[in-house]
Amino acid sequence: MEDSLPPNDKKNSEPSIAKDDLIGMLMKRMEQLPEGERNIITYGSVYLGINSAFAGLIANSFFRRILNISQARFASSLPMAVLPLLSTVALYNAAMIKPMISGDLDCPTCVLVRGGLVASLAGGLYPIALAVPINAGLAVRYNTAPMPEKGNILQFWLKVCQPVLKKMSFVLILQAIFGVYLSSRQYGIYLKMLELPATHTDPEELSQ
Repeated sequence: MEDSLPPNDKKNSEPSIAKDDLIGMLMKRMEQLPEGERNIITYGSVYLGINSAFAGLIANSFFRRILNISQARFASSLPMAVLPLLSTVALYNAAMIKPMISGDLDCPTCVLVRGGLVASLAGGLYPIALAVPINAGLAVRYNTAPMPEKGNILQFWLKVCQPVLKKMSFVLILQAIFGVYLSSRQYGIYLKMLELPATHTDPEELSQ
């Protein structure tokens, strides 16, 4: 019996192993990893989500300044921090961690591209898009900035969002870089798990 399985041969070498059994096997092998590497797999999406929360607060601050909003600081900051955090964690786990652990994501390039896209979309563009309706509602409620007529709404918000996007471009780049770095580290740990000695609960060992 081979103690390690290369990622591209994982599904082909043991066709009788169910996906749930494969996930269970990798979870058992993850227990053999150092605590720091386990934390990267388990809490990596949370680290990325925290960055997204800060991005949301930064975007919220820019829109508040442009629209001259000084009221309801906490009411606007809370969803701008919580929603990007939760969305990033959920999307990253669904697009990265779950496919990787289930053996469906074994392409290094795909891992890096997914990591960068999830980080920049959920952790950068989404907070900016979320800040628009939140601060638009506050601007109308407290009458802090003149709202456009119906025919000029799109042009008005494009003008408002343009400086925010320009200022947030650095944040978007940082998010993408961190997403690529995190996904690269996690994929390296995933490969390490495949090379670890099989435990007595591995499905391929129990079948013999």
